[in-house]
Formats: sequence, structure tokens, C-alpha cells
Amino acid sequence: MFLQQEVIRPSADLRNHYNEISKLCREEHEVVITTVNGRGDTVSLGYEEYNRMKARIELLEILAEADEDVKYGRVAPIKDTFDDLRSLLKEGEA
Repeated sequence: MFLQQEVIRPSADLRNHYNEISKLCREEHEVVITTVNGRGDTVSLGYEEYNRMKARIELLEILAEADEDVKYGRVAPIKDTFDDLRSLLKEGEA
């Protein structure tokens, strides 16, 4: 499992130390939790990490759907699946 390093900073640091926070997110791959009145308010992370996280979530959603399909018997023989894919590819070539 991938554990992300987290840093907690007050919201004033976004204004007063933005470059430092941005560098932590981009270069150190840390997640910065911003607080308001001592309570978690927002989360900042680097753009690359955001894209990786989004891709992992999308993959997990696809796997959950596939798991549900298997659970409820919504499956087909692999030969049928590949035959359908071959037909679609041939149609695309025409």
C-alpha cells in the first residue's frame, strides 16, 4: 500500500508561504492539509500526484464493477469476448 506523507499547515500559510507549500507538494510529493480554526479544511497535492490518485480511483471503480459482474453471473466465455473484439476491430478497418 502506498502511504502519502502529510503536513498540516494553517490557512494563512497558503497566502504567506505558497511557494514553500507548492514545492512540498511538487518536489517532495507531500500532501498539505490546510486548517481553519484548527480544523482540517482543504488538501493540496501536486498535479502529478493528483493524476495518479485519479487513475487509481478509476481503476478501482472498474475492478469493483467487474467484481460485481462476476458476483451476479454477468459473464461470458472468453472465446465469445475475443470473437466480439475481433469483429469490432475488423469493422474499424473497413
